Amino acid sequence: MKTLVLGGGVVGVTTAYFLAKAGHEVTLVDEKDGVGLEASAGNAGIIAPGHSFAWASPRAPRMLWESLRGAETAIRIRPTTDLRLYTWGLRFLRECTADRAKRNTLIKLRLCQYSQAVMNELVRAEQIEYHAIAKGALYLYRDGAELEAGVKKMALLAEHGQKQEILDARGVAQLDPVFEPVQGKIAGAIRDVGDSSGDSRLFVENLARVCREKLGVVVKLGTRVTELRGDADRIDAVLTSAGELKADNYVLALGVGAPSIARTVGVGLPVYPEKGYSSTFPLKPGGRSPTVPGVDEKWLVGWSR
Repeated sequence: MKTLVLGGGVVGVTTAYFLAKAGHEVTLVDEKDGVGLEASAGNAGIIAPGHSFAWASPRAPRMLWESLRGAETAIRIRPTTDLRLYTWGLRFLRECTADRAKRNTLIKLRLCQYSQAVMNELVRAEQIEYHAIAKGALYLYRDGAELEAGVKKMALLAEHGQKQEILDARGVAQLDPVFEPVQGKIAGAIRDVGDSSGDSRLFVENLARVCREKLGVVVKLGTRVTELRGDADRIDAVLTSAGELKADNYVLALGVGAPSIARTVGVGLPVYPEKGYSSTFPLKPGGRSPTVPGVDEKWLVGWSR
């Protein structure tokens, strides 16, 4: 059975891997000149079931309102003429009740735990190198009251399988000496023992190599998907910059590009892009650098090595 996977990020490549393992004849297409070059490259590299909270929460509307008034908040929104943002935004706000936030968080947690387990098994089976660091992850708080509130919030995840440790500032510095000079500026952290980090782009590149060399997956790079042919119930073909492609099955794994392609067959996907920033810094010999991945809970800035 021929299957066409649209998108060469971490989701597309892992999908291609498991389909090929199941006996499918897989072709993967991506518009870039390599795999894993968009969202799979620009992220903090943290594998974090211990931080799998739904963004839509009772706290979110106030934060978004403050950002509209010009405040410096961790999550910001700016006025735009794009009506899709407001349509998506109304759906987001409906999920900001306490009950829905809890429900969505637990759904997200189960998905993250499952994904982590599947990834660990895949890495063991194929010996995938991705610079993994399995030391847990730190969720850092600058204020004592915020740390206390964070402990209460994290309890939901602890009740559903996440092992956590509460550290004061000294404990944080003992775990990761990079924080020794700034102990006085932090209240402490919650460490999720099972979280980890790695280079997601390297993971995608090495898994794609396994797909090609071991499983016979055909990877077409520099091939931009422009349109689906068919309707909401059946896809007949995919139009690309390299011509028309056909298969028995089609997988749409284009990330934030998926909605515009799905609309070509009348399917609306409730996906809207958010903008983040990612930087990579070289390590200096003898210099201080983090050894444990983590997130600054005030500004939602993540880091990993």
